[in-house]
Amino acid sequence: MKITGTSSFIIVQINDKTVKIEGEMLVDGFLAYSNTIKKWESPSPYNDLIIDDKTKVEIIKAVINRTSNSKFKIVFD
Repeated sequence: MKITGTSSFIIVQINDKTVKIEGEMLVDGFLAYSNTIKKWESPSPYNDLIIDDKTKVEIIKAVINRTSNSKFKIVFD
C-alpha cells in the first residue's frame, strides 16, 4: 500500500488499484471523508469501477492500520 496526497486529498494505491479520498489536513494528520470513496481511479483496468461498501470498509481499515504507528495519522469521519 502506498499513500500520497495533498492538503485536500489522499491517493491510496492498493496493488494495481488507486482511489482518491478527499479530506483536509490536520496538525498531526489527515481527516479523510469516507463518503468520497466511490470509485477506482485511472489508470487501471478498474477505471471508474464502483467501490462497494465491503471494499470501502476494507480500504478504511487498511489505511488506519498503515498509519496507526505513525506520527501522521489518517482518520475517517
